[in-house]
Amino acid sequence: MVFVSDKQPGEAGEPTVPDDVWERFARDSERDIRDSAPKEPSARARMVTERLRLQDAREAERAGRRAARKDQPGTVQPEGWRTGTAWREMDGRASRRRRLWAVLGVPLAVAVAVVAMKPSLLPGDPFGTSAKSSATKAPLPPETAAPTAAPSAPDSRTPTRERPFAGSPAERWADGAAGIIVPKATPVGSLTKEQVATALRQTKNLLVGANLAPATLRGERPEAAIAVLDPKQPRMIDDVERRLRAPDKKHDPLTLFSRFDPHEARLVGHVVKTRGRITFTTGKDASVAIHADYTFVYPVSPADGNADEVTRTIVRRVIDVAFSDPRKVRVTPGRLTVRRYTEDIGNSACDVHDGFLHPRFESASGTPTSAAPTGPTTDPYDRSRDIENSPTTGCGTVSRV
Repeated sequence: MVFVSDKQPGEAGEPTVPDDVWERFARDSERDIRDSAPKEPSARARMVTERLRLQDAREAERAGRRAARKDQPGTVQPEGWRTGTAWREMDGRASRRRRLWAVLGVPLAVAVAVVAMKPSLLPGDPFGTSAKSSATKAPLPPETAAPTAAPSAPDSRTPTRERPFAGSPAERWADGAAGIIVPKATPVGSLTKEQVATALRQTKNLLVGANLAPATLRGERPEAAIAVLDPKQPRMIDDVERRLRAPDKKHDPLTLFSRFDPHEARLVGHVVKTRGRITFTTGKDASVAIHADYTFVYPVSPADGNADEVTRTIVRRVIDVAFSDPRKVRVTPGRLTVRRYTEDIGNSACDVHDGFLHPRFESASGTPTSAAPTGPTTDPYDRSRDIENSPTTGCGTVSRV
């Protein structure tokens, strides 16, 4: 008898593929499927991709606009900014200019440096350096003692309305009342420090009122100067009034006051140069004795005629005053007593005693006729000269104005 089996071929007995082979096959298949599956890109990758896409789009849009402009008739397209004939030509011209400046620059720089160090090498002084250097000289320090010699002449320039003190030693002097320096007060005898300070201040007021006040210089009554004089001093106020009222050779107000005839001479500008000093010591009759020695330089021009002509009149005054203790001497408190005064006048008509200074002008015709100078030639800027004890030898000639 033959038995027929119901199993399919291969099902009988042991399996055809071993189990370990099937397991390895399953693992490899699973890995390959996982690696080949599509992955979601990262956020950074998406950003980079989008930026590149936008950049490509903008480049394409610009290329389209350039192409559209190029197709328009009559439009001239410039050459590239980095290449092309125009750029090469500009670069060539710039190179030639640089080479030219390299050749000319060194000699030019040397010439400028030499002229800067010595401007006088240029003809005609086009920058006015000589005038500027003279005008910008530092002012002299205050005078503290009698000079030993006359000042040297700074230059020979002619005074002008713009520089009325040009060519004069006074160009470096102080201006007006600023040059009248009051020394520091100290007690003197029975007078306190405050009383001595008042005496020194009144002495300055006398000098300013007599020689710098505009009204006085215009020939008017010197009220400010008279106001500091002691009315109790015998005959002093009466003598001043007599000199101002009817001047003559014996009663000349110029011995105390600087006055110009406004119809003849006018001050140039508003500055009068001053230089000198004030000292004090113990005086007689419970007083402080004050000594003042000052020179005043007046730039003037003729009232009629050539208004551009400028000359100078120089007046030096030496005056001694006293300030007494009112508790011990019959005086007016706060007023000065005049003891002595001396003047030396340069550049004014000789032997004209009408109470005014008369500068000599080359172009003026109204200057009073004066006598010929009979005295010696002197330097009006020489403050080393002793004018207090010098004998009177008549009106002299000045060596410079």
